Amino acid sequence: MPDTLLKPALPGVALRRWRLLHRVKQSHAAELFRVTQSTISRWESGVQAMDLLAHEKLEQLLTARLNAAADQALARLIRESSRPVHLICDLTHRLLACSPSRAAQFASPISELLGRSLWRFATPEIISKEFALAESGWREAFAPPALEFLTGNNDSSLVPISQGLCRWTRIPLSDGTAARLVETL
Repeated sequence: MPDTLLKPALPGVALRRWRLLHRVKQSHAAELFRVTQSTISRWESGVQAMDLLAHEKLEQLLTARLNAAADQALARLIRESSRPVHLICDLTHRLLACSPSRAAQFASPISELLGRSLWRFATPEIISKEFALAESGWREAFAPPALEFLTGNNDSSLVPISQGLCRWTRIPLSDGTAARLVETL
């Protein structure tokens, strides 16, 4: 199962949003991606698909980071929570922060999982919900604040998931990227 979640039709839209949020002109984006301005325009309009290297560069730009003080405070709240919660990058599912009660469920030390995608441990129910997010408007400005669903089970001893009620809450970070708070209810 791939760790990337950007569907082929979405990179151009995501690139345009990133450019607008960061006030980057197409000409500057073209320099970053080492392509022409017209290629950026074609990617954004969906006329041309991005190649693999450009796709990887875009994911690097869109990946959530906890750089700002406010984002670090959010991570600290999660690390100090008594509830089983964790924070992931909304795009790549990289683990950003984890509560002690969630970490106790994992077979590996949390230090080995931080910064790594948890997508490979997803159950069929989680995968189904993930791919339904685009249709639900999850990444839009007026998206529903949270989504609750039954997780299903996986057979992983490293990151076990037991059938239960889960809530995803999308949290915008200071740099415009998004994280997802994952709570067991």
